[in-house]
Amino acid sequence: MRKPRDFDAELKALEDKARELKTRKVQQLGDLVIATGADALTAEELAGALLVLAETKDLGRREAWARRGAAFFHGRSRRSAPASERDAVSTSAQPGGTQPPSGGTGPA
Repeated sequence: MRKPRDFDAELKALEDKARELKTRKVQQLGDLVIATGADALTAEELAGALLVLAETKDLGRREAWARRGAAFFHGRSRRSAPASERDAVSTSAQPGGTQPPSGGTGPA
Protein backbone atom coordinates (compact mmCIF):
# COMPACT_ATOMS: atom_id res chain seq x y z
CA MET A 1 0.00 0.00 0.00
CA ARG A 2 1.27 3.50 -0.88
CA LYS A 3 2.05 6.06 1.74
CA PRO A 4 -0.60 8.84 1.80
CA ARG A 5 0.56 12.25 0.56
CA ASP A 6 0.82 15.10 3.02
CA PHE A 7 -0.88 17.83 1.01
CA ASP A 8 -0.50 20.39 3.78
CA ALA A 9 3.28 19.90 3.88
CA GLU A 10 3.50 20.07 0.08
CA LEU A 11 1.42 23.26 0.02
CA LYS A 12 3.60 24.83 2.71
CA ALA A 13 6.73 23.91 0.75
CA LEU A 14 5.29 25.53 -2.38
CA GLU A 15 4.35 28.68 -0.44
CA ASP A 16 7.87 28.85 1.00
CA LYS A 17 9.35 28.45 -2.48
CA ALA A 18 7.08 31.20 -3.87
CA ARG A 19 8.09 33.53 -1.02
CA GLU A 20 11.77 32.78 -1.68
CA LEU A 21 11.37 33.49 -5.42
CA LYS A 22 9.59 36.78 -4.71
CA THR A 23 12.35 37.82 -2.30
CA ARG A 24 15.02 36.93 -4.86
CA LYS A 25 13.16 38.93 -7.55
CA VAL A 26 13.03 42.02 -5.32
CA GLN A 27 16.73 41.62 -4.47
CA GLN A 28 17.68 41.30 -8.14
CA LEU A 29 15.62 44.38 -9.02
CA GLY A 30 17.46 46.34 -6.34
CA ASP A 31 20.80 45.05 -7.64
CA LEU A 32 19.83 46.15 -11.15
CA VAL A 33 18.89 49.64 -9.96
CA ILE A 34 22.28 49.95 -8.27
CA ALA A 35 24.24 48.45 -11.18
CA THR A 36 22.70 50.88 -13.68
CA GLY A 37 23.36 53.89 -11.46
CA ALA A 38 19.64 54.55 -11.08
CA ASP A 39 20.05 54.56 -7.31
CA ALA A 40 21.21 58.18 -7.72
CA LEU A 41 17.66 59.09 -8.74
CA THR A 42 14.97 59.96 -6.24
CA ALA A 43 12.21 57.41 -5.77
CA GLU A 44 9.82 59.79 -7.53
CA GLU A 45 12.13 60.17 -10.57
CA LEU A 46 12.66 56.43 -10.82
CA ALA A 47 8.95 55.71 -10.49
CA GLY A 48 8.16 58.33 -13.14
CA ALA A 49 10.69 56.86 -15.56
CA LEU A 50 9.33 53.36 -15.01
CA LEU A 51 5.77 54.60 -15.58
CA VAL A 52 6.81 56.16 -18.89
CA LEU A 53 8.46 52.88 -19.90
CA ALA A 54 5.42 50.85 -18.93
CA GLU A 55 3.03 53.18 -20.78
CA THR A 56 5.10 53.35 -24.00
CA LYS A 57 3.48 51.52 -26.89
CA ASP A 58 6.02 52.63 -29.54
CA LEU A 59 7.76 49.41 -30.55
CA GLY A 60 10.74 51.26 -31.99
CA ARG A 61 11.50 52.91 -28.66
CA ARG A 62 10.99 49.68 -26.76
CA GLU A 63 13.29 47.81 -29.14
CA ALA A 64 15.98 50.50 -28.74
CA TRP A 65 15.69 50.23 -24.95
CA ALA A 66 15.86 46.43 -25.18
CA ARG A 67 19.03 46.63 -27.31
CA ARG A 68 20.61 48.99 -24.84
CA GLY A 69 19.65 46.75 -21.94
CA ALA A 70 21.03 43.68 -23.71
CA ALA A 71 24.29 45.54 -24.34
CA PHE A 72 24.43 46.42 -20.64
CA PHE A 73 24.00 42.78 -19.63
CA HIS A 74 26.61 41.67 -22.14
CA GLY A 75 29.23 43.74 -20.35
CA ARG A 76 29.31 46.86 -22.50
CA SER A 77 29.35 50.11 -20.60
CA ARG A 78 25.96 51.74 -20.26
CA ARG A 79 27.52 54.80 -21.91
CA SER A 80 28.98 52.85 -24.86
CA ALA A 81 25.98 53.30 -27.17
CA PRO A 82 26.65 55.70 -30.04
CA ALA A 83 25.73 59.26 -29.11
CA SER A 84 22.94 59.37 -31.69
CA GLU A 85 21.30 56.24 -30.26
CA ARG A 86 21.82 57.44 -26.69
CA ASP A 87 20.16 60.77 -27.50
CA ALA A 88 17.26 59.09 -29.28
CA VAL A 89 16.68 56.70 -26.40
CA SER A 90 16.92 59.28 -23.62
CA THR A 91 14.83 61.82 -25.52
CA SER A 92 12.14 59.24 -26.20
CA ALA A 93 11.91 58.44 -22.49
CA GLN A 94 11.50 62.09 -21.59
CA PRO A 95 8.53 63.92 -23.06
CA GLY A 96 9.77 67.03 -24.81
CA GLY A 97 13.38 65.97 -24.35
CA THR A 98 14.01 68.92 -22.02
CA GLN A 99 15.10 66.98 -18.97
CA PRO A 100 18.78 66.14 -18.31
CA PRO A 101 20.13 62.68 -19.23
CA SER A 102 19.52 59.78 -16.83
CA GLY A 103 20.83 60.52 -13.38
CA GLY A 104 20.19 64.23 -13.75
CA THR A 105 23.75 65.09 -12.71
CA GLY A 106 25.12 65.94 -16.13
CA PRO A 107 27.84 64.17 -18.09
CA ALA A 108 29.99 61.70 -16.22
